[in-house]
Amino acid sequence: MVVKQFYLQCLAHASYMIADEETKTAVVVDPQRDIDQYLQEAQTHGWHIPFVFLTHFHADFLAGHLELQKQTGADIGMGSKAKTDFPITSYKDGDVLEFGKFRIQVLETPGHTPESISLVVYDLATSSEHPHCVLTGDTLFIGDVGRPDLMASVGTTAEELGSQLFDSLRNKLMTLPDDTLVYPAHGAGSMCGKNLSSETVSTLGKQRWENYALQPMTKQEFIGLVTADQPETPAYFGYDAQMNREAHQTLEEVVKNSLTPLPLEETLELQQNGAQILDVRKAVDYAGGHLKDSLNIGLSGKFATWAGTLLNPKRPVVLISEPGTEKEAIERLGRIGFDQVVGYLDGGMQAIQNRPDLLQKGQRISAQGLAELLTTTNPPTVVDVRGIKEWEAGHIDQSLNIPLPHLAEQVQRIPAGTPVVVHCASGYRSSAALGVLEKAGRMQPMDLIGGYDAWLTTWGHPKHQVQTACVTSCA
Repeated sequence: MVVKQFYLQCLAHASYMIADEETKTAVVVDPQRDIDQYLQEAQTHGWHIPFVFLTHFHADFLAGHLELQKQTGADIGMGSKAKTDFPITSYKDGDVLEFGKFRIQVLETPGHTPESISLVVYDLATSSEHPHCVLTGDTLFIGDVGRPDLMASVGTTAEELGSQLFDSLRNKLMTLPDDTLVYPAHGAGSMCGKNLSSETVSTLGKQRWENYALQPMTKQEFIGLVTADQPETPAYFGYDAQMNREAHQTLEEVVKNSLTPLPLEETLELQQNGAQILDVRKAVDYAGGHLKDSLNIGLSGKFATWAGTLLNPKRPVVLISEPGTEKEAIERLGRIGFDQVVGYLDGGMQAIQNRPDLLQKGQRISAQGLAELLTTTNPPTVVDVRGIKEWEAGHIDQSLNIPLPHLAEQVQRIPAGTPVVVHCASGYRSSAALGVLEKAGRMQPMDLIGGYDAWLTTWGHPKHQVQTACVTSCA
């Protein structure tokens, strides 16, 4: 038996292949939408893929079950409570799938969602009674458990799901032996929990000892604990959860339809008709010159998550990118089901170099430069677009905290008539904020180079900042 984990860092997503060398049979669990790696792995080892499992309707990415079904004819398996508009095989608690030297036993483990399942895997060459590992989906993470408040499943409250999660953990997963390996669907960086570890595998015994949510407590204490202090749910989660229930185009079809070069005039016409112009270059290149009213979300960061947060999934998208990166941007948008890319600006920024009327440049400022401005008679308003918990952990004195997901709707909180300096932790989110502010009519906002990290490096501890940089003068 072979168990292989595939980890997609930008979405903190883990998928799996379980294979039997004797029968050359492989099962894929929770695949990402671009499936080439699974097909290549199968081809390398001579495996065929007759089954693909989804542990639940994922909210943070669009799974690759339909892509694998089209390419391999794989049967799609889900828990008995899953309802889809494409054919699936439903598995109830205790159902077994067996090939050669491995067996998969389905456990229905609702809590993160009503239809959630976990897959207990037995290596029959070693033991038919003692499990080798359990693929827990979003029910149990390393260091955390799946949050029950995402509202991905309409009609069930967080309290009801929390109660189910308590039972699933105590009565199902925690009955497995301590040496059972735990393979979750997500790691640190995922919004599907609040305390996920950067480790991608553990044992049930270690989790029983270290995981805060598995410690002795009452059900009501557990519900209160796992529903409190969760990160804000990204706007696209409900959209993706619904798309995973529905039949839709495969990623291959999306790329074929979207990889279309568009001349400048057609791009401008699309923009005037409501298309979103997405500039996926680095922040420094965006600041050096960009198409007016475009939004910068760089490919170099958590691109899909922020695209899903800031873009409207129902409006067309036109890309501006470095030549040769268009396909990557389309595929990464496709990983979260944002399939509305109608093309890309042919030639990239070179297409508007002779159109100064269309060109907008961003202003950037160093930590030293900001400190000097804050001592003037007309100091800037410092807008911190990090999350509220980041802001509470330390911030520039008298800065205005408006988390990036809410900047467009709360831009009126920024005083009119004063310069604006925007920052995040390192400069990735603040570059996107520049586009949001420009589109809202706040012209010439400045981006703090290196963000709050650079400010701390320059001025040290926040208390020292106030004294050295005279930040108390900031309006």
